[in-house]
Amino acid sequence: MRRVVVTGMGMVTPVGGDVESTWSALLAGKSGVGAISLFDAHTFPTRIAAEVKGFDLSSYIDDADRWTEHSRNTRFALAAGKMAMDDSGLSTHDGPFDRSRFGVYLGAGEGQQDFVRFVKLVYKTGKSGKVATNEFTKHGAQDLHVVHESEQEPGTPAAHLAARFGAKGPNSNCLTACAASSQAIGEAYEMIRHDCADVMLSGGTHSMIHPFGVTGFILLTALSTRNDEPAKASRPFDRDRDGFIIGEGAGMLVLEELEHAKARGAKIYGEIVGYGSTADAFRITDSHEEGRGAIACLREALEGAGIEPEAIDYINAHGTSTSVNDSVETLAIKKTFGDAAYTVPISSTKSMMGHLIAAAGSVEAIVCLLTIRDGLLPPTINLDNPDPECDLDYIPHEARKKRVDVALSNSFGFGGQNITLILKRYTD
Repeated sequence: MRRVVVTGMGMVTPVGGDVESTWSALLAGKSGVGAISLFDAHTFPTRIAAEVKGFDLSSYIDDADRWTEHSRNTRFALAAGKMAMDDSGLSTHDGPFDRSRFGVYLGAGEGQQDFVRFVKLVYKTGKSGKVATNEFTKHGAQDLHVVHESEQEPGTPAAHLAARFGAKGPNSNCLTACAASSQAIGEAYEMIRHDCADVMLSGGTHSMIHPFGVTGFILLTALSTRNDEPAKASRPFDRDRDGFIIGEGAGMLVLEELEHAKARGAKIYGEIVGYGSTADAFRITDSHEEGRGAIACLREALEGAGIEPEAIDYINAHGTSTSVNDSVETLAIKKTFGDAAYTVPISSTKSMMGHLIAAAGSVEAIVCLLTIRDGLLPPTINLDNPDPECDLDYIPHEARKKRVDVALSNSFGFGGQNITLILKRYTD
């Protein structure tokens, strides 16, 4: 079976505008959580989120002006995709590169529902409430097309990335909630392994920090209401956790068949060696209380990688800071790893970045690759009062030095979708 390596990475997160700034912030234990500024949330029970601050697409691409009316999802994807492609060397590669063997697979969420812009467009004449026919004819069709395209269709970012980079191979998007971008990476990995492509740009992008997105999670009682202490609100595995923090951003990876990468002298961040994908087959919003889906997923990834639990040097947990999720994930790790569960270091970077929903897994996969590169493990901040049910080594408060040869990333989504990725230091 063909081997798959990672040769490029890019991300935009609530704590940094690229890979290195995000990584530095995570190692420093910096929180990206603050008051919501993207809309007026003063009447909402939850008024905090992890927003991407000061995002300027012109810092990443030359034609940023043409994307002004597109969703944050699409703009984040363009920025992260450009960084990943530049990092891989493929966006400027002059040698033989068959674009029909180059695909895109994203886990991208639905775009922002911006009805305000739509209303302003239709009622441009103001008090009369009538459509200005000439203006609508001149500008309306184009603007309405943009509203439809970028606000309603989750597959739009993948299509834009394919067009931008000439990816004429497989093009797909999955939206399995919080597991989406991890699943996209796993499926892209399988496409390369099974000779359906040589290169895949894969990852995720999402922003749900708008009234509809926040309201939905409030109705599910899933969000923290620690509005007066935003930096302390995301507290995975802590006894006093009261819900997750909604975040936004994008993470993109260039996956490449090993011989293809070696032939062009590409730098290699690591190798993907394991992919587990299962369903709880239980409830839409609750994990199975015995962790059956998560356990099966972890075991599938380990078996596929041919790795024993003791060989895992670091786990980036799903770790959302919700009561059920953190307890069930802990239980699943214990049942899968046995005694090794108590010796493997684990952290939740959601304690700092919040939960990027569909984009979370891709950013966390990049974090795993950076632990392999640098031998540094990011902390779980705000773990002040550990939950007795969550009694593993969650790297509280401060980053830790440790050589990492094999890292594991968990992503568990609404609907009971479970994804585990295993990434390994590349060796011949």
